[in-house]
Formats: sequence, structure tokens, C-alpha cells
Amino acid sequence: MILVMAGTSDARELALRIQGAGHPLLTTVVTESAARSMEEAGLPVRTGRLPKEALVELMRQHGVKLLVDATHPFAEEASRNAIAAAEEAATPYIRYERDRLSFADTPLITYVDDYEQAAELAAQRKGVVMLTTGSKTLSVFAKRLLNEPDTTLVARMLPRKDNMEKCEELGLEQKNIVAMQGPFSRELNEALYRHYKVTLMITKESGKVGAVDEKLESALALGIETIIIGRPSVAYGIYYNEFEGLVAKIDDMLGRA
Repeated sequence: MILVMAGTSDARELALRIQGAGHPLLTTVVTESAARSMEEAGLPVRTGRLPKEALVELMRQHGVKLLVDATHPFAEEASRNAIAAAEEAATPYIRYERDRLSFADTPLITYVDDYEQAAELAAQRKGVVMLTTGSKTLSVFAKRLLNEPDTTLVARMLPRKDNMEKCEELGLEQKNIVAMQGPFSRELNEALYRHYKVTLMITKESGKVGAVDEKLESALALGIETIIIGRPSVAYGIYYNEFEGLVAKIDDMLGRA
């Protein structure tokens, strides 16, 4: 049995590749919507956040021989839990992470190491700031930017009740909330930038599957400055950014089914 920690569209595709190679597996995701996507694809799934202890118990319960961590590039806590759980359970660990994007050098793009740096830089730039990093770290930007003179924070996030409640708690006005489910085309991105008169966009380096390229291409086309938050640094060990090599490694480790 292989345990695949998933939740993204490319992780689902990887799980299907592993299953198609004849390896029995179980996937884990955090949200109900991700679970439905797995079930619709014919993949067995376990839903809910799994701290290290729960992961160890799950692996022992199902006799897991290999843990494949295909969580989001910014799911740092989940990856660290997976690494620690695999070590405690004496189970091999492999990381899959989508490749990084590469853009030509331009003064319109600034890279930073974390959310706090991005918020501070945005406060210096002022203007209309569109945040496309999700709701999890919204408080970092709200606390720094909402009361900043000559600065408007526009937040784009999934249209979920808890997200809207968080916006209300933080004091983000409804008119400055874009609650939509992606992916977003370049045309839609540009329309949103124009509508809100965006002068600065903030995003994470989530890779092509994370639609960062469409966000950036749209912003660059309109001459909008962009702050890109770099991925967290995690010592993954065995690491792949493409499916074929990872599945071949699994075949080598567990035998071709």
C-alpha cells in the first residue's frame, strides 16, 4: 500500500499514474471538495488534516510501504509532518512537487522570502494591492495594509463561508473581496486588474499548475508590479518534479506490479 498525500490537481493525476501502474494506494486530502475530486477519479481517499501522530497510525493501520508527499508547494507544515511520520514509522518518503516557473528579469517582479516581507514591501509601494495568496495568511497583510494611508487591499480567495467570516473579522470591506473559484484565464485576470485599478499584485511561487503564470503574464502585460513569495525551504530528501521518474522509482522500490 502506498499513501499519497494529495489535494491538488497534479497530485490527483500523479495518484492515477501510480494506481495505473498497478500499485494499491490511499490518498489523503484536507477539504471535502478535494475529496470529491479524488472519489470522482476513482481514487480511495481519507479526508481531514493529519498531524504526525495520526499519519503514523494511518500508515501502520494500512501497512503502508511508501509515503508519497504530493501536497501543495506551500503546505510546509504538512510536508514536515509527513517527513517526521515516515521516519517514526520507518517508511520510505518521496516528495513530488511541481516545477518552478522561470520569468525573464524585469523591474516589475520582486522576489521575497516570506509573507511578512511581502506585506512590508507592499506598504512601502502603497496604491491598490491585489492579494492572490489565499485566506490562510490574510491576517498578515490585513494588519499591515488596511490602515496604511493611500493603500487599498483587494483580496482574491475561494468563495467559502469561513473565508468571508475571516474577511469580516479582519475588517476587509466586501467591495474589496473577490470570491471566485479558479482557474482564471489571462483575460479574466486582466479584467479584474483593470476593474480594481490594481497597481501591485502579490502571489506565491506555486508553479504553472497553480496558475501563477497567468497571474504574472496578465500583470506584466498591464505594467503592474508584482511581488512573488518564494517557496518554503524544506529538506525533502528524495524529490521529483515529474511523474515518470517518480513512478519508475516506485516500481524500483516496490517492484513493478
